[in-house]
Amino acid sequence: MPDRPNLIVFLTDDHAQWALPCYGNREIHAPNLDYLAETGVLMANAFTPTPVCSPARASFWTGLYPSQHGVHDYLAEHEDEIGSRNWLEDRTTLAQMLQETGYETAFCGKWHCGLGEVPKEGFDFWYSAWRQTPKYHQPTAKYSNQGEVETKRGYDTQIITDAALSFLRRERDQPFFLFVGFATTHGPWVNRAERLVSRYRKAGFQDIPDDPFYPFGLEGDTPKRPADPPEVAAQYYASVSQIDEMVGRVLDELDALGVRDETLIAYTSDHGLNLGHHQVWGKGNATRPLNMLEESIRIPLLLNGPGLPGGAVRHAFINHTDLFMTLLDYAHAMPEDRSSYPGRSYKALLEGSEPDEGREVHIGEYGPVRMARDRRYKLILRHPDGPHLLFDLEKDPREHHNLYGQALYQPLIERLRHQIDAFFSRYQDPDQSGLKPRLAKHNTAAAWDNRAEKGH
Repeated sequence: MPDRPNLIVFLTDDHAQWALPCYGNREIHAPNLDYLAETGVLMANAFTPTPVCSPARASFWTGLYPSQHGVHDYLAEHEDEIGSRNWLEDRTTLAQMLQETGYETAFCGKWHCGLGEVPKEGFDFWYSAWRQTPKYHQPTAKYSNQGEVETKRGYDTQIITDAALSFLRRERDQPFFLFVGFATTHGPWVNRAERLVSRYRKAGFQDIPDDPFYPFGLEGDTPKRPADPPEVAAQYYASVSQIDEMVGRVLDELDALGVRDETLIAYTSDHGLNLGHHQVWGKGNATRPLNMLEESIRIPLLLNGPGLPGGAVRHAFINHTDLFMTLLDYAHAMPEDRSSYPGRSYKALLEGSEPDEGREVHIGEYGPVRMARDRRYKLILRHPDGPHLLFDLEKDPREHHNLYGQALYQPLIERLRHQIDAFFSRYQDPDQSGLKPRLAKHNTAAAWDNRAEKGH
């Protein structure tokens, strides 16, 4: 691999880890993403810091957790008081750090950290998918081309990819960083390409378990059970295939330009999704209290580039803050003072020069909910009143049985609780903490106003 490779990140929206064939899905067709896995490295234990859009994206861009950067829920950008400011304005982003070290930087797609129509510092090229309403995938949508808003008709995937290809074709004598943010896997799941949807109307959706309803919460504010679940699943599966085709277009362009062997590619998602799993439709905010279900927190992460072993699987725990540091490491742009950054670089592990080891506990948060998940157990603390949850993921992978109140598990609970406390004692700004009595308004749903609800 070149000393400072080009960097491309695909960060999709609501694309769950379970919804890719390289992670075991038996019905989705995604040959280009399969190719990236077969010729690169698949991270088997990739997680999101927060199972909802805006805070997860903010963590990718800043390398910080929500209790550091202050974005704790999805931002209702169509509301002036929320969407009319850049919530990361006072944060140094990955793009700025790369630009400062000589990278030409480009943004194409979904921002969702506020003021999406305005180009952000750190980007030489800006093409954002920007809407004045919360609806996705309308026949006609608005896009911000270097800050000039234009209306276009067509699929987001194609329009965003066209912009990405136009950036790749620019003349340059420096390495580049290209971010491609597709939202196609985000609901509402309607009006996807019919030629793809028709394929999945014949599917049995055998990778979506027939679970009882999630027993530790009530239905939340995001998609309710649809009238026609198989049709929705067909639309979602088609979304993955639609994205896969666009990834193929980018790979073809890299080959045509002769820069494929100089480019490191990462494919990931902001967070996961339940598509009827646990009879839940959505991510962390699909229930009240908020959930940390495996389907909500697990994300795909594929890395592909020269110097990486083909078909490798790594089992170390990794999240967006680690990807942030890994990309900076490849660019020789690591911050001198890393004390405030919870992530670590996995460059040596990816290349095989370091054992497949690393963090053994993933810490997650969503407003007043905090989680510690090791290789067997998951502790979820729902502040201030609970109910708290403990699951044995080896014996109870579907998370049906809460062990929190059992005396046998109290030493384990205390160990995991201590790990949560130790993490946030180091990586938390008291003014931005998710445990503040009142958090800033992010949307009209105000998920944390329900923190006292105890489910059933």
